[in-house]
Amino acid sequence: MSASLREPVAPAGHASTEVPLTPGAATALLEAYRPGTDRFLATPRHTLLARGIRSEIPHDERPLAVRVAAALDDARRAGAPSPVVIGSVPFAPDAPASLAVPASLRTAPALHKDPLIALPVPQQASDAGWRVREVPAADAYGAAVAAAVARMRAGEFDKVVLARTLELSSPQPPDLPAMLRRLAHRDPSGYTFALPSGAGRTLIGASPELLVARRGGQLIANPLAGSAPRSPDLAEDVRRAAALLESAKDLHEHAVVVDAVGAALAPFCTRLDVPERPTLVRTAAMWHLSTSITGDLAEPGTGALELASALHPTPAVCGTPTAVARDVIAASEPFDRGAYTGMVGWQDDSGDGEWVVTIRCAEAEGNRLRLYAGAGVVADSTPEAETAETAAKFRTFLGAVGAAL
Repeated sequence: MSASLREPVAPAGHASTEVPLTPGAATALLEAYRPGTDRFLATPRHTLLARGIRSEIPHDERPLAVRVAAALDDARRAGAPSPVVIGSVPFAPDAPASLAVPASLRTAPALHKDPLIALPVPQQASDAGWRVREVPAADAYGAAVAAAVARMRAGEFDKVVLARTLELSSPQPPDLPAMLRRLAHRDPSGYTFALPSGAGRTLIGASPELLVARRGGQLIANPLAGSAPRSPDLAEDVRRAAALLESAKDLHEHAVVVDAVGAALAPFCTRLDVPERPTLVRTAAMWHLSTSITGDLAEPGTGALELASALHPTPAVCGTPTAVARDVIAASEPFDRGAYTGMVGWQDDSGDGEWVVTIRCAEAEGNRLRLYAGAGVVADSTPEAETAETAAKFRTFLGAVGAAL
């Protein structure tokens, strides 16, 4: 037991082990991940490997942040000096979260700071035997987008995020540790995770989007909305990035999300800085419009999960107005989102933590993987463009498993 996650390197929970600031510290945790009760999370600030379960967060009528605070208080009173909760929260507000105070937590600096992350990893063979089924099929998804656009042009609502899935099955269970390593090496500066999501499933993915983080009396949120696929040709890649920065459709979609995030966070802050124009961030597969929102908290007791719960779901994963968008999603998507477009993250007993939007992900169960990808639909959207955007977003995960769309 030693310092908290507010330090560059720190264990937390019960029976932690300190990891030195040496090359290989972060990649060692990545290599040590094993499916089951392990929970792995890499962020631009920390690499975490939680093992075992000290206590699980109950599902009851109390607000989630209250339940988490109570569990952390119990752990501290029982002798854990710096307890942490880690896990995932689903998209549906009434569905149980998969959060736990681990039996042990090892931490290291960020993966992108570890020079060993630059070493190549074996690539999955392209003939790995995956059978791929689109749910819904691309034409049905395009029809749902067209129907939503017609309703928006009639003034019923402003935006909805519609998703589709790929159902992958193979003769053997997927090699989740190898899949996690390929995702982490592909985008080491992002948010990579693998953790139980309930009922024998594992949630695994690499998200580019920070929902909110709290560090002492400050918060930062980084909404992403408005996207364009990357190109392997440098000149075309630059052209696509420049076009995204000038796209009226994407700038409007982004502004809707930023306005909603600012409005949700303002009551918690004495100062909130919302830049007027977005910048660009890139992943291996996509360009995204990005805005970094920062603020000073009015109350020191406001924790990261309370802030995240006030934001979830943002228009970046649901739409606006939220209630109408949820209804459109329920009527348009022939599957349960589960953990997809929920949030993944951690919080310590001081209230510091990081919560990430659960996108670019899949849920694994037995020999099957369900991949998810969505696109923000506004009145200027076209079925062809949104279908192509979801296909581009699938590539992050398809590359990690050796399958093709």
